[in-house]
Amino acid sequence: MFQTFDSPTSPEQGPPRLAQLRGWMAQQELNGFIVPRADRHQGEYVAPCDERLSWLTGFTGSAGFACILEVTAGIFIDGRYRLQVCEQVAGDLMPVHWPETKLHEWLVGKAAPGAVIGFDPWLHTVEQVETLRTGLQGTGILLAACSNGIDAIWTDRPAPPNAPAWAHPPHLCGDTAEAKTRRLGAAIAAQAAQTAVITLPDSLCWLLNLRGSDVPRTPIVHCFGLLSDHGTLTLFGDEMKFSDLTLPDTVTLAPWKAFPRYLKDLSGTVLIEPTSLPQAALDVLSAGSAKILRGLDPCRLPKACKTGTELDGCRAAHLRDGAAVVRFLAWFDRADTSQLSEIDIVTRLETYRAATNLLHDISFDTISGSGPHGAVVHYRVTEKSNRTLDRDSLLLVDSGAQYQDGTTDITRTLPIGSPSLEMRQAFTRVLKGMIAISQLRFPKGLAGRDIDAIARVPLWAAGQDYDHGTGHGVGSFLSVHEGPQRLSRADNVPLQQGMILSNEPGYYRPGAFGIRIENLITVMEAEPLPYGDDRAMLTFETLTYAPIDLRLIETSELTDSENNWLNAYHQEVYAKLAPLLEPETAQWLAGATRSI
Repeated sequence: MFQTFDSPTSPEQGPPRLAQLRGWMAQQELNGFIVPRADRHQGEYVAPCDERLSWLTGFTGSAGFACILEVTAGIFIDGRYRLQVCEQVAGDLMPVHWPETKLHEWLVGKAAPGAVIGFDPWLHTVEQVETLRTGLQGTGILLAACSNGIDAIWTDRPAPPNAPAWAHPPHLCGDTAEAKTRRLGAAIAAQAAQTAVITLPDSLCWLLNLRGSDVPRTPIVHCFGLLSDHGTLTLFGDEMKFSDLTLPDTVTLAPWKAFPRYLKDLSGTVLIEPTSLPQAALDVLSAGSAKILRGLDPCRLPKACKTGTELDGCRAAHLRDGAAVVRFLAWFDRADTSQLSEIDIVTRLETYRAATNLLHDISFDTISGSGPHGAVVHYRVTEKSNRTLDRDSLLLVDSGAQYQDGTTDITRTLPIGSPSLEMRQAFTRVLKGMIAISQLRFPKGLAGRDIDAIARVPLWAAGQDYDHGTGHGVGSFLSVHEGPQRLSRADNVPLQQGMILSNEPGYYRPGAFGIRIENLITVMEAEPLPYGDDRAMLTFETLTYAPIDLRLIETSELTDSENNWLNAYHQEVYAKLAPLLEPETAQWLAGATRSI
């Protein structure tokens, strides 16, 4: 099993560790200290040695931060974690709804004028620090870059990861590392810059066709890079991890400790991405003679726009994964659910994926939420929280896999017994929103913020909504949550051909049930219509194939177009997956994908 069910944190750990941190703050003459979830690479997953926020507070969500003052402490979480945080942290920590409440607003209300708030500049981006400083202007509250208080008190902190990196097979990449570095070097030169600073490991792993094991679930190796306009790259990291690799002649390895010196010695114009570059790196750059150009990590858009080779691999991975999911669904449909627990669901699904003999890892911890646990958007079942499946309710299963040829992510909501009319109606509204995105044609140039609302219209009409984006970007055997593309109110990156996104509207009734339906989709050019304008249009190709449970649909509430889409989708699910299944499971799939 890749997934474990231990409880790595608990609420009672918070108060004594808060007291230790406050003792350190007093020694440093600080009135507060900010503890982010992120490491210096700003990834969603962090190594055990970087789990500072969960070590301090007990909160294990993938996003958020805490601010510890001398008397008060706040933990800032978004809509995905408002139920989870209440279960995981002690009363000494006040949950703060973020981004509705900004950190500077909270500090103005909680900290005294003249308070000095410390932060580790390697763990906060340039944009984060500048936003906070701007918000605190005129308040008398000061920010101070300092050493890390958690590292000072965490006496049994795990060692950094040390597994070797490996080469991603050339036939799955679509392009060589040499060609990518040369092309991106030219793009840097086109911006009149001489060097780009890259601190996102998934960018560098994509650029060099490398993968690693430095964090759970995402196959990356930790590193920083300096890419020149000539296409040469200085790669900073643990040199032992790269010792068995043959890197391109244009790549020079350097140790971590050399990174600040190289930054300070840079001259000319240096391209940085303020949303990912650590503030400490900008501080070093600013001490030298380089001119700073703000922009996007040069790997971000090329990585997001998958090559034909990467898309072909992704399609193959989704068919393999879809067959595993169907085997799970068929098993579940025949099982005595009164004897099953949430952990049973996770282990059985992973077993079917492992049986492909091509599973590298799961792409995130499977969410198996029965009844009220389904309303916890990123619920992770543990031995402590595990429960027998509810009767006459819903089971939300959100899962994914990492195969060498692609990353998958799929959510299905399943009936247990006889779900209520309220549940079925809410499920149907979520399905209508998912179909609306799947069918969408839209002009080139639109971004996720222009599209996100389309999935919400059926829910809005019923006075309902959900507190997460409609979709996130997905990598190619990289991060299951990849930027810069998103289907979100906050996203302004135009969607481009080859981008992969999730399509996952949902609805959550706290204390009762949760619903989400998720397929992955990729952006493609739309076929011109006979009487359409001469206007370039885009649409989506669905990549995920698995049945959507017909027993939860109030068919009278579907339009003819929605009904036709669902029937066509299910026909394609059967045609693609039945040849991969044993006869008994194929027969079950025929019933699960019947026309309605």
